[in-house]
Parts: sequence; C-alpha cells; structure tokens
Amino acid sequence: MIATIIFILILSLLILVHEFGHFIAARKNGVRVENFSLGFGPKIFKKKKNGTEYRLSLIPLGGYVKMAGDSRWEYKGGGDEYFSKSIGGRFQIIFMGPFLNYLLGFLFFWCIFFIGYPSLTNKVGGLIDGYGAKEAGLAVGDKIVSVSGKKVDLWDDLHQEIQRKKSSESVELEVLRDNQLLKFKVLIKNKVLNDGLGQSRSSGIIGISPFDEVVEVRHGFLESAYLGFKKTVNLTVMTYKGLWRLASGRMSMRDSMTGPLGIFFITSKTAELGWPALLHLIAVLSVSLAIFNLLPLPILDGGHIFLLGLEKLRKKALSIKAEGVINNIGFAMMITIALLVTYNDILRIYGDKISRAAGG
Repeated sequence: MIATIIFILILSLLILVHEFGHFIAARKNGVRVENFSLGFGPKIFKKKKNGTEYRLSLIPLGGYVKMAGDSRWEYKGGGDEYFSKSIGGRFQIIFMGPFLNYLLGFLFFWCIFFIGYPSLTNKVGGLIDGYGAKEAGLAVGDKIVSVSGKKVDLWDDLHQEIQRKKSSESVELEVLRDNQLLKFKVLIKNKVLNDGLGQSRSSGIIGISPFDEVVEVRHGFLESAYLGFKKTVNLTVMTYKGLWRLASGRMSMRDSMTGPLGIFFITSKTAELGWPALLHLIAVLSVSLAIFNLLPLPILDGGHIFLLGLEKLRKKALSIKAEGVINNIGFAMMITIALLVTYNDILRIYGDKISRAAGG
C-alpha cells in the first residue's frame, strides 16, 4: 500500500511539473488555458479560477493542459487561442513542459549531493583467485587509499581508476593495514562486461569486491550544483546512446524501456533504501521523461516541435487533414509501444513465475 502511494505521488509530481511548464508558458504568451487536469477519467475535484478549471481526476496515469484553440478544427481566430500565436510562441509553450522536467531532475541530483548519500568505502571485502590483487598479497580488510599516486576515498573512485587501466598494465596501490601504509604492485587484467546499453566493453579489474561498509557522503552547495549538472549531462548522453542503439537494433526494447508497471516495481524496491535512493529515482525518471517527450514522434512534444519546424520551412502549416492523419498514426504508435512495454514489464518481473506455472 505504501509503495502504491509513493508511486502515485512520484508520477503525479512528474506530470504536474510537466503540465505546469506548458501552463505558465501559455499564460506568458497570452493563451487562455481552459483546463488543467492532473489525471484522466472521472473528476474527483474541480475548481475554476481566472478562467481555468483545475481538475483532479481518478486515474493518476497522466494529465493535460487544454488551451483555447489548440487544435486546427477548434481554432476560431481569437487572439487568446494557441494557433493565433507565432511559431516562436508555440515553441515556448511546447518546450517548457520537458524543460521543467529536465530542470527538476537536475535540482534533485543537486539536492542528493548536498544532503548526503550512502556510498561504499574503499575497503577490500573479498579477493578473487587468479587476479592481481590476491597474487600481489592484498588481504580482506585492507583500505586502498591511492591508485598510482592518485588518492581515492570511496569504492566508486577506486573502481573508476582501475577501469581506466589497460590489460597487463601494473598499478601501484597504497594500502592502509593495521595503521601501517603498505605499497603493492598489482597486475591489471581485462574482463568483457556489458555496459548496460547493449554493448560489450573491455574493463580493467584487479579481482576485489567491496567490504560491507557504508559512509554518508556530502558536498558543498556549489560543488553539489556542479556534480548535479555533471550527473544530468552524463545521464542525457547515456540515454541518447541507448536510444540510438535501440533504433539501430543493437539493443532490444525489453532491455531498454520500462512502463508504469516496471516503474511501480522499481519504486517499491527503491523506497526501502531511503530518501537519497528515492530522490535519485525521481531525478532519473524526470530527466528520462523530458528526453522521451522531445523525441520527434507524433503526439509527443518533440513531434509538435518537428511540425513547427516544417511550418517554418514551408512558410505555412500542414492541412487539417494531414495533421489529423499524423496525430492518429502517432496515437496508434504510442498505444502499440505502451502495450509492448507493459508486456515486457510483465515478462521481466513475473517471467519466472509464469514459466513455472506453465511447466506444471
């Protein structure tokens, strides 16, 4: 029950921020907003203020801002209607929704780095036979403080430094053992790993696993802003790489996309890990929602921006019939994608149970 409430709150926050972006941009450009709805279906609550009806609806899986004259067949030529505005004005209205989602993701990353998050220490918890660390004489409980002269404070720092090294290259590790500083020359070996984007990549390893020791890491206000920006950019680059590999057939939809069912499952697990993990999930979802919405697909914000670009080039808008066909195609595509993603979520979450049930 708690997981369901958290899931609804997260989804509502992302939708509310997105639609609020469209809302404030519409108001700024003098467009009358008729309805601002959080959710779909039967209305639970409504209130009218300054010409806008604010609604809370039963099904919390979306939302919308209904503007005056925001479709060709409804446009009557009024100055407060969406299609009476310039291409630049309409672009602002469309773009502001994804932009606020993107901004929310950055702000949450900033917040995580500032309030603190748990991280594994650089203490050795296990050694793997046949790899450099064990052969060089490292022991469980050793604390690695530097790699080839570069100081490392956390497991992630240590992991990144080792991964950068090439096969058969040696690194000098400074290790703290029983309050004594020791030095070891450790041979790097390469192992082929999946990078999570459907591509195998060779990575340097020395054969150690982390100790079950966690510390809380905090950064200063401005440093947190920089780290939050860097995290947002890295996530954006990784997402576009994943989309490119999906489009080129190098990664399956099953491995790369998840829907409401999958997000609910992830949320229920993440909620158990505490606030930093939950804030991180919201940040990732918000940035991902912004990127997905800007894809040039019909009925998405990116599709509307694409049509604005065509209008700019052609010096005139598409016909009502052509735009209707494009929107219908887009709607059919989104329904198909939603069904496929939900099917994949069911297989990913309940696949083993289904297989066992089918097997008798």
